[in-house]
Amino acid sequence: MRVVVVGASGNVGTAVLRALVREPAVTSIVGVARRVPRADGSSTVTFPHSAAEWVRVDLTDTQDAVVRGLDRAFLGADAVIHLAWAPPSARNSARARRLNLGGTQAVVDAVVRGGVPHLVLGSTSGVYAPGPADGSPVDEEWPRRGVPTSSYSVQKVAAERMLDQAAETHPSLVVTRVRPALMLQREAGAELARYFLGALGTRALRLAAKRAPEGALLPVVPAPDGLRLQVMHTDDAADAYRAVVVGRHPGPFNLAPEGWLTGDDLADLLAGGRKVAVSSTAARSGLSVASRLHLAPIDVGWYDMARADVVLDASRARELLHWAPEHDQGDVLRETVEGVLAGTGAGSPPLLG
Repeated sequence: MRVVVVGASGNVGTAVLRALVREPAVTSIVGVARRVPRADGSSTVTFPHSAAEWVRVDLTDTQDAVVRGLDRAFLGADAVIHLAWAPPSARNSARARRLNLGGTQAVVDAVVRGGVPHLVLGSTSGVYAPGPADGSPVDEEWPRRGVPTSSYSVQKVAAERMLDQAAETHPSLVVTRVRPALMLQREAGAELARYFLGALGTRALRLAAKRAPEGALLPVVPAPDGLRLQVMHTDDAADAYRAVVVGRHPGPFNLAPEGWLTGDDLADLLAGGRKVAVSSTAARSGLSVASRLHLAPIDVGWYDMARADVVLDASRARELLHWAPEHDQGDVLRETVEGVLAGTGAGSPPLLG
């Protein structure tokens, strides 16, 4: 089986490569990225990036260049996993839109043009409308209206609509959408810090960490009221992608651990139980101001998406893919914060910075 991973050099793509390498049914892997690991001395190629054949494609390039690159990469493919997406901190909204929407359409078109039988989209829990009032988990049938103030959410909804249309127009094409909770790992620490905190926020976090008491990573955790987070290791998500491809499973799949982390949990895990309660209004206003002043790389839409309080029910993945996360979500959160503080990166230009 020949599998192509578009966006193979980032946090999720790197983990997917690790999972595919371990799968006996996968005999050939192609990695597609704008910034590819190279063996000419300009970057170091290590496992798992060393296991892939690399094709450089910038999905915001001219149409002819994108078509040529994708057609070359998809030749003979049994499945294409599309993970390429603009970083959360992208300030160039026009370029981000070209990558996210134009790039997704280009991948869909190339899959159809090349007769690839299976297309897998890395989607998100952010495609869902805000969760139910009673706080219960949502399955894959929950409305896909997204969060209007989040461009990330809105564009992921639009990308899924592209797949809906492709599936309707080409009924022989197997289409899969993977909708995960937060995917974190220590090796993505540098990338996550750059995208979500920026240079100023990262420096501030590291300075704060120096004042943390023994056994804690931070001196205190700000905890917005009612916060609920589902966190999983990127390797656990990658194993679901592997199972989807090998079994050629269609349809949407939520990926998430059972349960969630609260503000109290975050305080216990990171700061020895010390927290500062923050009202939702104050937290949103603070991020809005920081974003407008370019003190924070992400916009307020990310906060709105988190506050939509969507908790995922991953029963379908557990039943059909025989999948379950192996890592405890508290351990994952702690190791990721350790990676952010240490500036940890591994193996590819996006992860290394």
